[in-house]
Amino acid sequence: MAYWLFKSEPETWSWDQQKKKGDKGEPWSGVRNHQAANNMKAMAVGDRGFFYHSGAERSVVGIVEVIGGYRPDPTDESGRFGLVLVKAVRDLPKPVMLAEIKATAKLKDMTLVRASRLSVQPVKPEEWKLVCAMAGLR
Repeated sequence: MAYWLFKSEPETWSWDQQKKKGDKGEPWSGVRNHQAANNMKAMAVGDRGFFYHSGAERSVVGIVEVIGGYRPDPTDESGRFGLVLVKAVRDLPKPVMLAEIKATAKLKDMTLVRASRLSVQPVKPEEWKLVCAMAGLR
């Protein structure tokens, strides 16, 4: 299993909206960055991801699961980009703020710290475990 981080402006698509979609999930569409698209192409059904609220909130708030592999994004008129289908798995007991992540020496090389604008990014297994622990998951 691989781990990822999906960024969304809560005003555009929030964690609460994602949870309301239930087991049927929601397409993670609208990605127009080639690196982010390549990350989605590398995903497999069953991979897990952090749901990250960007903007003013800047925190990891939940965990999603990839339930549908990469496919064309019908919102992309150019036909160059795709999407994956994700469903909410669980809330984090405590949101993990970007400031906390940046202040944690073991996370200094995390993509979220180094390439903060990338909307879909990989998370190393040791980073996943540490952020989960920071959120109160064991």
